[in-house]
Amino acid sequence: MSTFIPSANEIERKWFVVDASGKTLGRLATHAASILSGKTSPKYTPYIDMGDHVVVINAEKIRLTGLKSESKVYRRYTGFPGGLREESFTRLLARRPEKILEEAIKGMLPKTKMGRKMGSKLKVYKGDKHPHEAQMPQALDIKA
Repeated sequence: MSTFIPSANEIERKWFVVDASGKTLGRLATHAASILSGKTSPKYTPYIDMGDHVVVINAEKIRLTGLKSESKVYRRYTGFPGGLREESFTRLLARRPEKILEEAIKGMLPKTKMGRKMGSKLKVYKGDKHPHEAQMPQALDIKA
């Protein structure tokens, strides 16, 4: 008996839609990251990208628990001396809510070439409309 190893043409990728309204950021991000990495598949292989596509809608309605919404700060560096930029969660949520979810989910994926390929299968949208209706995505319910 030999071990089953799936090849690239045998992988069937599904599309899932997740509604982020009223969901907690971390719980939604962990569930989406496990789908992107393929860990929910029974054929999961660590060194092959087995993940499915995830479309997240209503990114502006995500929430944090406790006092994190007032204290959480997002930092980035411009590349110039003294170029550290900081932005609070509430301000980033008003300006670019998609960035919050993308950063949280992609931060839970591997920091390799395969991790970047997994991250490219993530689509995050501000409102409840998305251009992926042709792929017939399945609604995915994540418990709050």
